[in-house]
Amino acid sequence: MNKSDNTPLLELIQVSKSYEPSPGGEGDPVLKDITLRVEAGESLAVVGPSGSGKSTLLNIIGALDLPTSGRVCLDGKDLAEQGEIELARIRNLEIGFVFQLHHLLAQLTVLENVLVPTMMEKDVQARKNLEDRARKLLERVGLAKRMSYTPGRLSGGERQRVAVVRALINSPRLLLADEPTGSLDRSASGELGELLVELNREEGVTLIVVTHAPDLADRMARTLELENGELVPWKGLA
Repeated sequence: MNKSDNTPLLELIQVSKSYEPSPGGEGDPVLKDITLRVEAGESLAVVGPSGSGKSTLLNIIGALDLPTSGRVCLDGKDLAEQGEIELARIRNLEIGFVFQLHHLLAQLTVLENVLVPTMMEKDVQARKNLEDRARKLLERVGLAKRMSYTPGRLSGGERQRVAVVRALINSPRLLLADEPTGSLDRSASGELGELLVELNREEGVTLIVVTHAPDLADRMARTLELENGELVPWKGLA
């Protein structure tokens, strides 16, 4: 696919996903002919109840899973046409992931956890620059005094903020957040939602959040709803 000036950062073209059928049965369709354009710097929420396919959609966007049919293009590149080495590079450098569970390594400090995605960098100066960026980001999210802590000494909200910084350390163009506030209380959820919006603006990173939390979705510039496997306009807060 040739890139043009009006190429969106992310484009899904008639993306469908079905799981393998049980013996004698039919495949269970999860996503149906989803077409979506997301521009660079945009913030988007995808809402829907548990089991509606939100995480499946995010995994396909993030090249962690493949669609049954259709195309996913990142900056004009069809992800299905990339080799495993290139996909690994894209997942590490161009896409940041934040999950409901922080997946921090218990034996590492906050700063060391943030730097895990940079471990393949061999250049000494580049590694120093990345550590400087990690420290600045941790200060930005209010964790300046927690850098030497291990995750067990942090609150749930603090652990998720570390996970957000880790996802941003390599300056990705696309940040994907899968139910990032799902394990947090109302106060911590609100703080994390506001932080994601601020970082979307400050870092210029495109943000896609999947959530069943209307308050978080309402913070995004655009919200769509997964309904019966299809993306439809969100009806908004009740």
